[in-house]
This record gives sequence, structure tokens and C-alpha cells, in this order.
Amino acid sequence: MSGLGDSPVHVVARSSSLSGKAQNAAVLCGCIVAFAYSANYTNHAPLAPALMREFGFNNALAGFLTTGIFATHAGMQIPGGYIVDRLGSKRVLLFALIWVALGNLGMAFAGAYWQLLFFKIFTGMGTGVCFVGGARYIHEATAGPRLHVAQGFFGGSIQMGAGFVILVEPRLYLLLHGWRSTFLVCGAMALTAAIVWLAASPTVEFGARPPGRFHEMLLAPQLWFLGLMQMATFGISVVVGSWVVIVLTKVMKVPATRAGLIGSLVLLLGIVSRPLGGFLRRHMGIRPLFVGSLLMVALGCFLFLPSAISLATALSGVVLVGIGIGLPYAAMFSRAGALFPGRAAAAMGLVNMLGILMILGGAPLVGHLADLTGSFKTSFAVLAGFSLATCAVVPLIDREDPAPGGK
Repeated sequence: MSGLGDSPVHVVARSSSLSGKAQNAAVLCGCIVAFAYSANYTNHAPLAPALMREFGFNNALAGFLTTGIFATHAGMQIPGGYIVDRLGSKRVLLFALIWVALGNLGMAFAGAYWQLLFFKIFTGMGTGVCFVGGARYIHEATAGPRLHVAQGFFGGSIQMGAGFVILVEPRLYLLLHGWRSTFLVCGAMALTAAIVWLAASPTVEFGARPPGRFHEMLLAPQLWFLGLMQMATFGISVVVGSWVVIVLTKVMKVPATRAGLIGSLVLLLGIVSRPLGGFLRRHMGIRPLFVGSLLMVALGCFLFLPSAISLATALSGVVLVGIGIGLPYAAMFSRAGALFPGRAAAAMGLVNMLGILMILGGAPLVGHLADLTGSFKTSFAVLAGFSLATCAVVPLIDREDPAPGGK
């Protein structure tokens, strides 16, 4: 058998204690939570021009609003996961959603730029806990043959929330006559999700599996390999989505509205590709799935290398990246949780944190390389090269999921 020819996933002995109907309810509640909290990743971006006019700051400071939320979002992945593993998702997620709602309330009543930045940083702490809490909840609620697809739907809902506000907020801004009301709507979304979560989410017991040593999880090579995959997929998707709009408008002279729609496809395609990847994982091995996804991402980036490209070529590149980044999601986080079942939330948080570090470092790197070379060709070549280099790590990832009752 070749290094990549591993077998499809097998149904393991561990299965959810919930009935099929209760599992459906659990997935729906998890998806509502994912949609509500992930809207905060991007809810400031469409409002940036209005915020800059009101408070008199520049594009660089506007970029720090994104950096602020993702910095604390990343910083809370492991400690938030530790709390979820100890206290369970039910209580922790309720608290985190209220935290996110309070962050939006603070944004709505901000009177200066530093207050906007403070409340984006504040909100990121809540969204970080929401991710690990939701991912761990889905991992336990749908344990068994439905896990990969369920985890894919949870991940797809994250992409939906982040993309939804980009498309809807400009209209909401006009309808509500200002940006303050728009942030209040985002806060209301988080509160509504909290109410639904409290009222309708089935209770899931995490069981009495031993938690294992925390430092063993932090240093586990398999989790770091998965983290590299997250960097080469989700991390690259946000970097590409951020800069492709600039390429389309400044280099290819595409109208801003059309360029924004094309750029948002990088995120929006994940709504479909993440559940699709979960379905594919049930029928194929983890290694071929990972390699195929990385090759799609690399090819998509390579399509931006020619000096003169058509809009169709650029759109093809965006579609390849958008699909490629979503397919491995469910397999990555289901595997992370299976490796350390007693610390599943923290394990998934470690993997996600590495992907976010790619966002924090990759986005400015792309801009720096573009400034040095006078074009984005080198930037996209580096991103494509990183995806290809990550393929070398895939044979080191275990073919089979660990047996139940592990660490």
C-alpha cells in the first residue's frame, strides 16, 4: 500500500448517547451558534469607511481591528478549550455568547477608535471560546458515523456567518441609518443564539475518559501536523480572501462591488466544501483527502502568477482555493478530538490556533512582498509553495483514527 493510499474511515465503537433526532437538534443548535459568533470575524469590515470618517483613522488602523479580534481569538483557543474540557460546552458556550453580545454593545456605543479596538479585542476572547466549545459539543453529540459530516456542517456555518455580514451589512447600514445600529443587530444575533442554545440544545455528557497530561497534548506531533494543514488551508483562505480583492480592483481594474463578491467566495464556498469534505472522509482516507485539497489550493494560487490574467482565470483561482480549503476541515478537527478525547476541545483549539497564526503573519507578509516586488506574483507563489511544502507532511499523519479509549 502506498504512503497515501490509506483506507476510508471505519465506524469506531464509540458512539453518541443521543438519539438520531437529538443529534439533529444538537447539530442545528451548534450551527446557529457558529453562524452567530463568526459574524464578528468580519462585521467591522464593511463598516470601515464609515468608522474611519467618524473617528478619523487610516487604513492601517482599520486593519488592526481585524488583528485585534483574531489575536485574542487565537489566544483563547487552548485556555478556552481547557475550560470547556473541564466544565462542558453547555455552560461555557452560554457565557461566551453573552460575552460576544456585550462586545458588540460596546462597539455600538464606542466614542473613539481605541474603544473600537478594545471591544474587538474583547469580542475575540468570546469568539475563541465559542469555537472550541461548539467543536467539542459536535464531537461528542454526533460521535460515530455521522461525526465527520456534522463537524463539516458546523464548520460551514462558521464560513456562512463570516461571509453573510460582508454581503448584508452594507444594506443594513443604509436601512438602519448608521453603523451603531448594525453592531446592535450583531449583538442581538449572539443573544438570540444564546437563548436558542439554552432552550433547545440537548445535554451531552463528555464522559469520564482520563484527561491525560496537558503538556503531552501541547507537544503531540500529530496535532502539529494537523495544525500545519490548518495553516495551509484556512490560514491561506483568509489571506487570499483579504488580498484578492486588492488584486482585482487595482491590478485588473474590476469594479469594487464585483471584486468584493468574488473575494467573498473564498469564504462562502466553505459553506458547501466543509460538509462535502466530511462526507468524502467517510468514503476515502485522510491522506488522499489532504493532498488533493492542498494541490487545489496551490493550483488556485498559481493561477494568479501570470502578469496578465483574465477575470475567468482569477475566478477559477478563487474557486479552487475556496473549495480546497474547506474539504479537510472536518477530518482535521475530528482527528484532533479523537487523538485526545479527554482534552478534545484543547486539542482542536491548538490546531485552530496555528491556522490563525498564519492569518496574523501571512496577511502582512503578502503586502510586504507586494511592496518589495511591485506585484503580487511573489506573494501568491509563496502561498502556493507553502501549500505544496505541506504535502510533504501528509505521509507523517496517521492513516487511521486512534482506537476509542485513548489519551
